[in-house]
Amino acid sequence: MDFHTITLSAPQKILLGIYFLLWVVFAGLGLRRYWMLWLYRKTRDRSFDVGEFATPPKITVQLPVYNEVYVIRRLLRSVAALDYPRELLEIQVLDDSSDETVQIAAEEIAALRAEGVQIHHMRRPDRIGYKAGALEYGMKRATGELLLIFDADFVPRPNLIRQILPYLADPKVGMVQVRWDHLNADYSLLSRIQSISLDGHFVIEHDARSKNGLFFNFNGTAGMWRKACIEDAGGWEHDTLTEDLDLSYRAQLKGWKFVFLRDVTCEAELPIDMRSFKSQQYRWVKGSVQVAKKILPRLWSSPLPLRKKIESTVHLVHNMTYFLVLLLSLLVYPAVLFRYTSSYATAALIEFPLFAFATVSLFVFYGAAQTEARGAATWKQQAKYFPALMSIAIGLSVNNSRALLEGLFGKNTPFHRTPKFNVTNRAVLREKKPVYRAIASWTSLLEVLLGAYFAFILVVAVREGYLGAIPFVILFLFGYSYVGLTSLDLKLPRLRRS
Repeated sequence: MDFHTITLSAPQKILLGIYFLLWVVFAGLGLRRYWMLWLYRKTRDRSFDVGEFATPPKITVQLPVYNEVYVIRRLLRSVAALDYPRELLEIQVLDDSSDETVQIAAEEIAALRAEGVQIHHMRRPDRIGYKAGALEYGMKRATGELLLIFDADFVPRPNLIRQILPYLADPKVGMVQVRWDHLNADYSLLSRIQSISLDGHFVIEHDARSKNGLFFNFNGTAGMWRKACIEDAGGWEHDTLTEDLDLSYRAQLKGWKFVFLRDVTCEAELPIDMRSFKSQQYRWVKGSVQVAKKILPRLWSSPLPLRKKIESTVHLVHNMTYFLVLLLSLLVYPAVLFRYTSSYATAALIEFPLFAFATVSLFVFYGAAQTEARGAATWKQQAKYFPALMSIAIGLSVNNSRALLEGLFGKNTPFHRTPKFNVTNRAVLREKKPVYRAIASWTSLLEVLLGAYFAFILVVAVREGYLGAIPFVILFLFGYSYVGLTSLDLKLPRLRRS
């Protein structure tokens, strides 16, 4: 059969049309990256108003923890070292743990109290509401007018309160978020990819949104809230898996101002294994969909300007692109076959600009973020990881599509914490027993199968001489194979569900 003279049937034309339509969407997302970068460049040197409190405010530091054997001591010691008058600094350890974390925390808290630190070990009778429930429980008992929140894997520098406080002197400011930095960015390919992705989110997106009057969100940790703001917005609610995103939108819809400090950082530990990373991504994606369902009707009935409504909507539904990536994956084989067996030149003229627009924007966006966050020399070193960043994002599409669909159709699931190990290299990890592990999922098998599917497509492309498709296919092959196979890694010694 002479494949290059085949006329496409109507169903084939429809499939190819859907395929190109998906690339139009991804090109549109590329355009949005350029727009965010333009906003960032326009206002990068703009500063927020600062002031001074007439009298120094009382601050409550809230530490929601659950089974944090490896990091609890580090957390408590770093928070106790914060530079602020001890009589004005209250620390709440909101401990829902069910393992030896409780005893370790109690011992460390006793030692800190002996040193004059005002610290409370708070144990709830149940875990209702998970993290949101713990924060609400603590807030009702907090004596501070400002609440500084840290997850267990964060290590604040002593001067962090002094850096944040001037921005909350404005009574209209409800929350100040600082940028996450990374303790273990060089641990593995996975941690390096996460650091690059998070730098783009914080350095470009958060800064662009906050300085241009657009909504952005508290990231669950390393931020200081005005207690009155939380109460005015309705308090912490636990009907979504992303209580931070939910409260952020409710507060901003009430008119509270948020401030993001790009140049103030707080270091934290990135997830070091694929299961933990996927569990975190699942929670973030599903939670964002739940928040979108909850908040969008209020958003669109508010008196906000249309541009804010549109940008906020895109922000809340952005994770739905993972489902489109999965759909694109399933269409790659017939699309490649149809293109090369019919009018390839015509198809290439359409596809290549869309593909280039979608992918080049990623390099430009994350290149700019790395330059701003790490310096020009570092971004050049990091650029070689950008294809892996794109590839792993593709590989996550199964896991995150599941989260998206469950959030969309209202399936309830518990809040699963992301395990932390307090490690910077693999030798240290091997010494830690027992080991927390995220729960395995059936999605790993599907990811491996999709990896095999793209290996087959690669063989076909090479055999038939479809050279232009090979780099594209390799991106999908690596992404699904890497995410799937590393999720099935069972080498760590004793396993414990977290």
